[in-house]
Amino acid sequence: MTVPHVDSVSVADLPADFSDSVVLLDVREADEWELGHAPSAVHIPMGDVPARFGEIDPDAQLYVICRQGGRSARVVEYLQQVGYESVNVRGGMVAWQKAGLPLVSDGSAEAKIY
Repeated sequence: MTVPHVDSVSVADLPADFSDSVVLLDVREADEWELGHAPSAVHIPMGDVPARFGEIDPDAQLYVICRQGGRSARVVEYLQQVGYESVNVRGGMVAWQKAGLPLVSDGSAEAKIY
């Protein structure tokens, strides 16, 4: 069995700004999201992607992120099969935090990934 090629980028190579046409899709679980996430990310947990991918503009430049890059790579494979061009973010939110990129949380605690 061959594994499809998944395009990947490092957090350093992500666009500076996200918008409707450039989307950062966070596929982590709700409890992970609540602890800390990128300010402009769209949250759709991995298990919900098949039912909710229609919420994402098919023409958007799409970057998919999880905690360390494994789940997001599988989501990228799936999205490519259904016609979405998407790119995996290597190292995930752990690399995001290590790079000192901004984080927000849904609670009152300081945002963190690890």
